[in-house]
Amino acid sequence: MRLLVVFLSLFLLSPLSAQKKEISEARSNIKKRSDLDKAEMSMRELLKDSANKHNVKIYLTLADAVRTQYEVANEKLYLKENTDTAAFFNTARKMFLTYESLDSVDMLPDKKGKVKLNFRKRNAEYLNKYRRNLYNGGIYFVRKKDYDAAYGMMDTYIDCRRQPLFSGFVCGETDTLSSSAAFWTMFCGFKLQRPDSILKYSDLALTNQKYRRRALVYMSEAYLLKKDTSRYVVTLRQGFDENSKSKFFFTRLMDYYNGSEQLDSAMNIVNRALQYDDDNTLFLFAKSNILLNMGGYAECIAISDTLIARNDTFPDVYLNAGVSYINLALALENDSKNKKSRKTALDYYRKALPYMEKYRVLAPDDKERWATSLYNIYLKLNMGRKFEEISDILRKMRK
Repeated sequence: MRLLVVFLSLFLLSPLSAQKKEISEARSNIKKRSDLDKAEMSMRELLKDSANKHNVKIYLTLADAVRTQYEVANEKLYLKENTDTAAFFNTARKMFLTYESLDSVDMLPDKKGKVKLNFRKRNAEYLNKYRRNLYNGGIYFVRKKDYDAAYGMMDTYIDCRRQPLFSGFVCGETDTLSSSAAFWTMFCGFKLQRPDSILKYSDLALTNQKYRRRALVYMSEAYLLKKDTSRYVVTLRQGFDENSKSKFFFTRLMDYYNGSEQLDSAMNIVNRALQYDDDNTLFLFAKSNILLNMGGYAECIAISDTLIARNDTFPDVYLNAGVSYINLALALENDSKNKKSRKTALDYYRKALPYMEKYRVLAPDDKERWATSLYNIYLKLNMGRKFEEISDILRKMRK
């Protein structure tokens, strides 16, 4: 019976003995600065066992292994020796994450419910000296177009603000790089088409005046990806209010309001834009579109003529003016008993003719928009040869 007890004791102690051996071997490698990857992986393997999830010694050994990896790479960079820059920055991030894990175990209360922080002050002071390398790593990966890695670096840099490990450092209030880092998380999130990543630090990014306009751009794109139309439009309006000359916010608001037939809202935006720049070609053209859709044909034609005098190769300006004249003619044709109205209608068709023919020249492939209009014009004006030509085009289109 005694032999059985001894055997069971040895059996139960062997995993603990093996664990101590692994920790001892890892610490020896750390001291010699050799086989550091092996030391790290052995500790990570131990932590996979739920029985070790609160073992401070394992976390401490793991942190020291990663820290030594970082210091070796840092020394190589300092001495301008060949080193893997990407691996260096990734090790920096891994070091921060590892020490944060150690801190989360260090701050657990003991059996009496008391918390005794043994490592926080020393570790925080050490890490804070190298925190800037997380930001630098993020910029490095942005330039390399590795947006996932860049996001991780910037995310870890910002996350230090909420980590208890850094509670002794007021990095949230005095760190001017945090808002820049927040912007770069938005940029990376946009490149990765991950709306939640774009929005995670958007409030912080908006505090950076240098990047605020672009941050609003990425915010609007995030809401568009999430199909959150309400917030999409609100963000566009905010962007437009702050950047009234920006083509991005203006054109997307025009697309939304015109597409949803909110023409009064569209007109409100375009008139506000023209208050800031009353000679802007984009704003004037947008107003001509809205006027065409609202039936303000005379004003649409006047604006179109102004734009044509400025640039006679802009196809859609000719289209707006031509369609306006045709619509004026169609409105008068309803009053067919009035001889004067019929005469004026024909006059409108004559005026529409050069605009639509010019549009055909400038946009020859857009048959859907010029063929039917020219068919009606040629028919009304008795232009037999041109009428036959356009009829043939329409027949081919319908086949």
